[in-house]
Amino acid sequence: MQFDFHNPTRLVFGAGTLSRLGELARPLGQRALVVTGGGSVKRAGTFERALSSLAEAGVTVFECDGIEPNPRISSVKRGASTARDNHCDLVVALGGGSVMDAAKVIAAAALYDGDPWDMIFHGQPQPHIPTQALPLITVPTLAATGSEMNGTAVISNAERKEKSFVMAPCLYPRIALLDPELTLSVPPDQTAYGVCDLITHITESYFNGSGDTPIQDRFAEGVIITAMEYGPKAVADGRDLNARTQLQWAATVALNGWISSGSGSAGYPVHMIEHTVSALHDITHAAGLAIINPAWMRFAANANPAKFVQFAERIFGLTASGPDDLACALAGIDRFETFLKFIGCPTRFSDLGIDDRLIETYAKETLRIVHDDQGRLPARPAMSEADIVSVLRAAL
Repeated sequence: MQFDFHNPTRLVFGAGTLSRLGELARPLGQRALVVTGGGSVKRAGTFERALSSLAEAGVTVFECDGIEPNPRISSVKRGASTARDNHCDLVVALGGGSVMDAAKVIAAAALYDGDPWDMIFHGQPQPHIPTQALPLITVPTLAATGSEMNGTAVISNAERKEKSFVMAPCLYPRIALLDPELTLSVPPDQTAYGVCDLITHITESYFNGSGDTPIQDRFAEGVIITAMEYGPKAVADGRDLNARTQLQWAATVALNGWISSGSGSAGYPVHMIEHTVSALHDITHAAGLAIINPAWMRFAANANPAKFVQFAERIFGLTASGPDDLACALAGIDRFETFLKFIGCPTRFSDLGIDDRLIETYAKETLRIVHDDQGRLPARPAMSEADIVSVLRAAL
């Protein structure tokens, strides 16, 4: 087990911390581009509170609003242009994962003369990996993606019907300001999707890891159990601040590198497949994950049941007859899928009105964008086109 863990993002966490935004922003810049989504932050009063804090600190604000749930490269270009035209020296992301992802690429695109789509890995021979970006502060209003404390972003191209990622050290936010009070108005369905999203971030590294990593496994299992305990509470009562607080912290540690360091993860196959599906159908990212993840887990468990047996025993308290007890492994996956249904997530493509007509296209497009030297999707086990098709058919 060898790894190099470094996360440069300063984390400021706690109820009421939004009031500190101006204080934290002022040392980083004086002209801030505030990136927002479809308007929920304004309806909730969060936007005005953020602007008030920035104004009190002497920070001038320019806005880039209307970021889509699957953020588009066209919005990134618009935001970068606004930042350049107004000589912005700071970006503030105020919203969910899509807003934060867009803000990361905007911060880099503002300092790049080329096409920002160059930065997004979409199968091109040499993607442009950004090396500089404007300072970024992330203020998440949803516990889900963990984008507030990592250097990765996912962006869609509506014209090309593609969705993929960029990963670079310069995209790490300087500060992540996490105020669980900002999540109190999130509706039940989006809360449930957030729970699914954060758990899937963990299961991707947990099941695709390469070695004996007992500490990381316990970290992962602890966060999953926490999300499964407090997620239903937040779905049932959105004003439960303690439940919201636990989910906010769980979402952050799920994808800030802490849990996955040293795991030697082969890849994020569920995410890669889902990106292709949501690029073509523009569905909510976590809804796609809720559908694909249990189907992929069954596929992977049949190839290597031991880790899924461990999952079934430690997460759901099941008892296995041995480390290769496939029946126990599959029973644990069934329990997990039942949990997703219970909190309100779809678990079949038919729940979203998606049929089998494009299944082969999903598989081909996934492999076109991400593949190993044998043309397979990186995962444990690595997946051929036929394997991806079989998982997608199992999710119909």
